[in-house]
Amino acid sequence: MPKRWTAVISNIASAAAGSPGAPVLLAGTGRDQVHLLLVCTGERGLSGAFNSSIVRLARDRAFSLMNQGKEVKFFCVGRKGYEQLRRLFDKQIVEHVDLRAVRQLGFVNAEDIAKKVIARFEAGEFDVCTLFYSRFKSVIAQIPTAQQIIPLVVEAPAADDRPLDLLRIRVRRRMKSSPFSSRAIWRCRFFRALLETTRRSMARR
Repeated sequence: MPKRWTAVISNIASAAAGSPGAPVLLAGTGRDQVHLLLVCTGERGLSGAFNSSIVRLARDRAFSLMNQGKEVKFFCVGRKGYEQLRRLFDKQIVEHVDLRAVRQLGFVNAEDIAKKVIARFEAGEFDVCTLFYSRFKSVIAQIPTAQQIIPLVVEAPAADDRPLDLLRIRVRRRMKSSPFSSRAIWRCRFFRALLETTRRSMARR
């Protein structure tokens, strides 16, 4: 996803979350007792270090939260991460999505997963959701990344990016806090992460 488009999404989300009466999907409920760790890894075993680094990041976060007295749940996307995490957190894994049959990843795949996560949030099953994925840098280099997506935390805009700053102002003025708009923003962010995580494993099929 182009950096410019990523920045646009971030600014729209930031503007919406900062508006009065913002959707809870973006602004949160104010609670942080139950955490859902959404772990996205590859389906194949050809990238062991690639998958293990994501799992290690999620595992360390889980232990840190549990030491603080928080409840931790896992939602696993991808077989390799699921296989590693269930050794330690089998009873805490609430769902596993297998993408081995998917030949060409599309927005529809991310949307199906997003619907499952949002449904759990709206049912009150968790307060905070953090996405663990691999940020694509090159075919041989990925960066394990943790991104809080419920409530959504976005990157700060560049100080000299005036067009995007104007966009934030316009969004605050015009954007209505509807379930559709907040879900659309959330799904775009999740699709980007899912696409980056699976790019390497699918390229090797």
